Amino acid sequence: MSKRDFLSVLDFSPEDVHSVLSRAAELKRGGISQALAGKSVAMLFEKPSLRTRVSFDVGVQQLGGHAIYLGRDEVGLGGRESISDVARVLSRYVDAIVARTYAHSTLEELAAYASVPVINALSDVEHPCQALGDLLTIEERLGKLAGVTIAFIGDGNNVAASLALAAASVGANLVIASPEGYELPHELIRQAQGLASVSGATVRQVRDAEDATTGCDVLYTDVWVSMGQESKTEERLLDFQGYQVTHQLMENSAPGAIFMHPLPAHQGEEVSAGMLEHPQSAVFDQAENRLHAQKAVMEKVIAERQG
Repeated sequence: MSKRDFLSVLDFSPEDVHSVLSRAAELKRGGISQALAGKSVAMLFEKPSLRTRVSFDVGVQQLGGHAIYLGRDEVGLGGRESISDVARVLSRYVDAIVARTYAHSTLEELAAYASVPVINALSDVEHPCQALGDLLTIEERLGKLAGVTIAFIGDGNNVAASLALAAASVGANLVIASPEGYELPHELIRQAQGLASVSGATVRQVRDAEDATTGCDVLYTDVWVSMGQESKTEERLLDFQGYQVTHQLMENSAPGAIFMHPLPAHQGEEVSAGMLEHPQSAVFDQAENRLHAQKAVMEKVIAERQG
């Protein structure tokens, strides 16, 4: 049987993104699905997690399936066992693989050798499930996606990359403000601008945080130091001075704008104290919506495989 992986936002067409968001909203409203009845999903995690692990585990159960968590020490991915062998063995046991890895190349190798769908639960290149949860939150809170302007302040990391692609695919504008050397990759910007040219959106990079946030509908930030970058903490904290999201910066946005952060947050670094509790914060709605978006993704890739 053919299979469909979800390693990047680009693996879904704009029509796919809209349909997944619509289905996620329906599932959140209480829609019932048994898409995974009698099926098992392997959760292969090299990195620790709160939201991703719990939301996928609960999501599999709510779709009638069984989730099997496999941590880094249990598998020894790429060490004790080769990535290709892990992919082929798991394909004989389970109906899909959800993988959270350090390197995106690990995901690509898993997908190349697995005969079941592989879903990206985070890599160093993209975090596509986060982006879908983000779009669901924006649409829920603002009532639309097309024409909305999202200002991302900080590192052009995996979260920013997937958000740029997802926003551009649905007609939302994205402006990212990053210090020199921390911009989104040129190829990613080219891909996002290609999607934007079709949807009527814009994607641009600037240096100044105030410039980026002026009149924005969504003010978004993420940590300055991600897992695996701890050795560069001192350097990054210095480089990102001037990019902290504060109550004052929030006032630069449009009336009714929302504040977003994928969590975990480091108060006193990328956000000032109290921003998560700001009256315009959608952070915890955003965390919840990972569950519903991921259920819709799993439903989609497994249903297509069955078809």
